Amino acid sequence: MKGADFIDTNIWIYAYDNHFPDKQQRARKIIISGVRDGNGVLSTQVLGEFFTVVTKKIYKPLSVRDARDIIKYMGRMTVQEIDVLIVERALDTLEQYKISYWDSLIIAAAERARCKRIFSEDLNDGQIYHGIEIINPFARL
Repeated sequence: MKGADFIDTNIWIYAYDNHFPDKQQRARKIIISGVRDGNGVLSTQVLGEFFTVVTKKIYKPLSVRDARDIIKYMGRMTVQEIDVLIVERALDTLEQYKISYWDSLIIAAAERARCKRIFSEDLNDGQIYHGIEIINPFARL
């Protein structure tokens, strides 16, 4: 899947959190485009983080049933599984770039899936990691 776009957890969360309507609208456009164009990627890490946050930590938490339905929708994208080689690559990334383990794991999963971009609010907009560009879609809101 060369040229795919990795969609980080925070984009998914904003898509379902009514507390931030501008971010919600932008996040939904990214997700709809990823599903429609077939170039959206996420990882098993994103699935777990999404479930935890939307059922417990957002302004109006979702029910487990609603979160489960959304996770089924998320599965319409390519889901990169996390294995020991991705974890090892994440550790290399952590050491090289001095970023968190969890962000390094996102980058390693995106790299495995041959993504060209990562949509994320957590990493520096415009930064390049292992040839993958970070896009913060909310940087100019």
